[in-house]
Amino acid sequence: MTLFKLEQHPAVYFADFVLYPVAILAGVSLLAWRGQGPIWAWLLVAALGFFAWSFIEYAMHRFVFHGVQPFKRWHDEHHRRPFALIGSSTLVSMALFAGLIFWPLSLLVGASIAGAATLGVIVGYLLYVVVHHATHHWKARPGSWMAARKQDHARHHMPGVEGWYGVTTPFWDHVFSTDTRPANRR
Repeated sequence: MTLFKLEQHPAVYFADFVLYPVAILAGVSLLAWRGQGPIWAWLLVAALGFFAWSFIEYAMHRFVFHGVQPFKRWHDEHHRRPFALIGSSTLVSMALFAGLIFWPLSLLVGASIAGAATLGVIVGYLLYVVVHHATHHWKARPGSWMAARKQDHARHHMPGVEGWYGVTTPFWDHVFSTDTRPANRR
């Protein structure tokens, strides 16, 4: 079982579904036990982290996965084989969250606020992982939020379509006009 492989063993691929909820619970417990400052501040910062994740998701998908090698080549393989278990390992994503979000923020604003922001980002990432998997592998009730996510993501996977980069929300696609539906269908 290899942790750094494009198409992953199911145990590696599904580790996010188990380890991130555990990490979230551990982070919440740690903040409650050792955090400094009022709880409303942590909740506000976590909400901001969750919102920030939606932009990170959009920007990474649009500009990195569709523009920067080798990520573009790897993502193109996902487009060619949408049912394959392709993704980054939990070890890689956790290291990126620690090194690119928690550590710099902790230097700027302290560990408690950095922890809350990182938790918000991680909750957003977990939502992304679940929704992205669901768009490719699960059925959705017609008219549901998940059905809309599946439909938008299916549009993104259509050959020649440049748009629909948001997986968990179309918000940034609307903001940056990458929601390519004809105006009369909105």
